[in-house]
Amino acid sequence: MRGPGRSKAAGRFRVPALERFRVAGPPVGAAALALVLLTGWTAVGGAGGPRPVEADAGWMLLPTAGAAAATAAFFTIRNPGDVPDELTGAGWEFGGPITLKRHVHQGAAGRWEPVSALPVPARGELAMSPEDADLMIAAPPPLRPGRWVGFTLTFRHSPPLRLIARVLPPGGRPR
Repeated sequence: MRGPGRSKAAGRFRVPALERFRVAGPPVGAAALALVLLTGWTAVGGAGGPRPVEADAGWMLLPTAGAAAATAAFFTIRNPGDVPDELTGAGWEFGGPITLKRHVHQGAAGRWEPVSALPVPARGELAMSPEDADLMIAAPPPLRPGRWVGFTLTFRHSPPLRLIARVLPPGGRPR
């Protein structure tokens, strides 16, 4: 005796298409959904690939009268990705050379030295400050406190960032 919807052909039972779909449908659907979600996650950079660095407006010191004809600019650069990046260069709206530099502390004294790149760690940040790293600008034009100046920062892996920095007088460092 055969059950409903089953026929005996060559000694085997034949499973109707609807029954096969009920059995195979959920795993196949779950696999397809997982593939779509993983493809999307990879496309937005969540799969361990490099993600672009981010930064907000920075600040720069107003050169003081009678001091050396140089100043410095400071930015905090965040790396949301799993791959370390490096700041490799900078330019600004007035042209002229900008040097990446790092302060080297030697006991109570210290000095600065130019570097070819400043590291931006994975899932971390490069927080420039007068005590650590900055962008040294030689021979800037006359600037006024409060003025916003445009910069372009370049990186080893990330696309260039176009940012602005506010000119602050000595002692006007943001907190």
